[in-house]
Amino acid sequence: MPLTTLHRRRLRDIWRSAGWPCRDAIELELLAAGLVHRHLDAQGRETLHVSDAGLQVLATTLQRNRAAFDAHEALVARVALAMQRAGRVVWRGLKLRAPLPALQPSPTESPAVRWVQAMPDVFSIRHTSVEDYVEPVVHEIKVRRADLLADLRKADKGAAYLAMSSQCWYVLAAGIADVEDVPACYGVMVAEGSALTVLRPAPCRAMRLPFAVWMALARATAEPASDLDGQDGLAAVPEQAQAPPGVAVLAPAPAASLGFSPQQPMSSEAARPLEPPSVATP
Repeated sequence: MPLTTLHRRRLRDIWRSAGWPCRDAIELELLAAGLVHRHLDAQGRETLHVSDAGLQVLATTLQRNRAAFDAHEALVARVALAMQRAGRVVWRGLKLRAPLPALQPSPTESPAVRWVQAMPDVFSIRHTSVEDYVEPVVHEIKVRRADLLADLRKADKGAAYLAMSSQCWYVLAAGIADVEDVPACYGVMVAEGSALTVLRPAPCRAMRLPFAVWMALARATAEPASDLDGQDGLAAVPEQAQAPPGVAVLAPAPAASLGFSPQQPMSSEAARPLEPPSVATP
């Protein structure tokens, strides 16, 4: 009998509980497979115990889930570091609420909205004091195809990500999906070796963060800067632009490695020249 996620979940529930039977189809199949067995106490009460074969299934499942979690967290850390190197303020594991249109608008409420909670893997904003230039970006990390397809079936989750960001990206482990598997409203990056390659740029929209998101950011703690950030951008200096001895030149990082399309135009804030500070005259 092939074991499904429901079988493994029920087996774990029996292992972690007193084992009172439910007498449903999942439990029947576990009994038939020899993964659990029935036990009668002195008062004749029946409980279920996990067999040695069931324990082996639980241990194998635990090792597989740990490996997937470690791979996921490693890729999340890489994307967060890339956003920091791009000069952005980064959060991981935020719980945010996004306003979505109500399924059944109420005539007494205006506007009719419902709040959906989402937890993006990486959320970042530009380091700026101008609200219009914040440019919030969501990165959702997937290392298994099953997780990606399950995520795309949740319409509210995707709508919440789009409602709280000007760009939304899926960052995929190599080989788990094609670009066509992800809807066009999301950008797609793939982790290939040590590089993050842009397969499709994310559509960019004008976006102002809702007040509820600002409050969540104020209560949360942003990712600390890497200790190596001061040396990350150092690279070989071209021959035509050699620096004097003892002076290092900072080379710009490729745009694709930062999670943005190379064709993305420079924002008006980045293109605006710096104004000299005003000096008060006596």
